[in-house]
Amino acid sequence: MARFLLPAPLCLLAACATPQSPAPAAAQTALSADFSAAYRPSPGEAELWWRGFGDRELNRLVDRALAQNLDIAATRQRLMAARALLDAERSDRLPQLDGFAEAGADGGFRGNNNDLRAAAGLAGSFNPDINGRLSAEIAQQLARTQGAAYQLADARRLIAASVALTYIELKRSEERLDLLAQSSALQERTLNIVTLRYEAGLSANLDVRRAAADLARTQAQRGLIDLARADALNSLAVLIGEPASTGISLPDDDGGIPEYAGGPPRGVPTDLVRRRPDLLVAEANLAAAGAAVGIERADLYPSLVIPGQIGFDALGSVSIVSSIIATLTAVLDIPLIDGGRRRAEVRSAEALAEASLYDYRQLLLQILAEVETSLVAIQSYEERLDALAGAIDQSEVAFNQSNALYREGLTSLFEVLDVQRQLISSRQDYVDAQADLASAIIRMYRAVGAPNMPEAPPITAD
Repeated sequence: MARFLLPAPLCLLAACATPQSPAPAAAQTALSADFSAAYRPSPGEAELWWRGFGDRELNRLVDRALAQNLDIAATRQRLMAARALLDAERSDRLPQLDGFAEAGADGGFRGNNNDLRAAAGLAGSFNPDINGRLSAEIAQQLARTQGAAYQLADARRLIAASVALTYIELKRSEERLDLLAQSSALQERTLNIVTLRYEAGLSANLDVRRAAADLARTQAQRGLIDLARADALNSLAVLIGEPASTGISLPDDDGGIPEYAGGPPRGVPTDLVRRRPDLLVAEANLAAAGAAVGIERADLYPSLVIPGQIGFDALGSVSIVSSIIATLTAVLDIPLIDGGRRRAEVRSAEALAEASLYDYRQLLLQILAEVETSLVAIQSYEERLDALAGAIDQSEVAFNQSNALYREGLTSLFEVLDVQRQLISSRQDYVDAQADLASAIIRMYRAVGAPNMPEAPPITAD
């Protein structure tokens, strides 16, 4: 690179042609008009989708997590850091001014005060950005700052969904504990009947042992259910930013697994997934990659810096000002021969920008698949719930009939226990299907991208 020292008026070279940071290519992906899975929403859906479950404790936990979660707090600090760097990049376009001062003695240590010398002054510079590098650097940091804001929104999206999913697992475990108590009571009644028949000489001891074994097998599930409940409570504590050892006090409202009363928003796929903050992060990364190309292209063009200085010299013990020196110059750097390094760096930046475009498109396809799968899951679990409700009704009738027949000695205990197991299994499956449906709805909202609620105002190029 050749460097020339020019008079200040030649800063008019700013009129030279400058490279512009290429705008990122539009990430076009062919999309269908709507998702294949149909789902009828309820009107008046709120942005705070978890409130559609009508569960006060869930609302409280999500609100606490959004206010106290440590991942969100860390992401918020990264946004603040990105904003500070953006301010730093913007400051490079303003004149820079520094002060300096120095003192020394000439001629060794002869004790002559007239040999003392001091100097002070101001030194500054200005970069008119004739090659567009500063503008490209600002555009790159602006995109990164916007990406940091979207990452904060994405952290809120994921934390809200994680709290809701964990809460559903907590309610699942509590429902299974209630069902375990009901099943144990049902099997204890059967065991009492068998024991009475055995004592009356109407049944074999084998029947007593079978009924007792079924009861013990059911009661053995308590430990695993208690573990699942404790795991959910500890996970909720972490999500709201508290130690698991402190515990979370939840009211014993016996509300069961909450049912969702709202519905997902309608719209074409682009309307749905446009709200995903992580997709907006990928879009910001794409813009930053485009700005990086502009930065590398700027190095192919001349750069101009206008330095200036004004200094004061003082001599003697009375610090008499002996001279005032002022300089104003212009330094023009012109790239000449570098063995192809700069153009290779441009090609590298262009390739990375193209890779960012593919990353964006890949993420878009993944999001569409997530939404589609969650909608199908909602339909499937609704159908499963309807079928299981019918199975429970039939199993209850069959169990009552078989129990009556066994009392009269018209059927075997094996048939009674078999029908009893079917009833217990159907009830367990119904509880799981309720929890799975609620979880599918939560995953649908997580896939759609709600809530997209940046805490900071929009970041502009100004």
